[in-house]
Amino acid sequence: MTDNMTRLDHVVLWVRDPVASAEFYDKTLATAPVRLAEFIAGEAPFPSVRINEETILDLMPMTMAERMKMLPGAGESAGHPVNHICLSLPEAEFHKLRTRLEELDLPVSDYSYDSFGARGKARRSFYFRDPDGNVFEARHYD
Repeated sequence: MTDNMTRLDHVVLWVRDPVASAEFYDKTLATAPVRLAEFIAGEAPFPSVRINEETILDLMPMTMAERMKMLPGAGESAGHPVNHICLSLPEAEFHKLRTRLEELDLPVSDYSYDSFGARGKARRSFYFRDPDGNVFEARHYD
């Protein structure tokens, strides 16, 4: 990739408990926390988790809704989850994620095959939810 390409930088998820959400993502997606210690210490308004070197998920506490004033009505999005977020993983990591979710006794969907996405048709995918009801799709391409 070059620096002048459009990329996904971050997605903001409304969550009830940012610390518990960060732990969930660590256990399932093996993400690295960003500003978690600062959030716990009251020095950051929310923590994030790193998906890769270019993309993070911000874990926005629902209590922050009243402070969302960047656009009229922005705070009203609290509690309205996105339909789903899709993570493209290498095949081995795809299998590891499903195994971790099953070991944690978390529900996962059946496999889907040949679903269309940013890179064409994915070989396989499945869905799962985080503790706040946000839906994730995990997929791998050939």
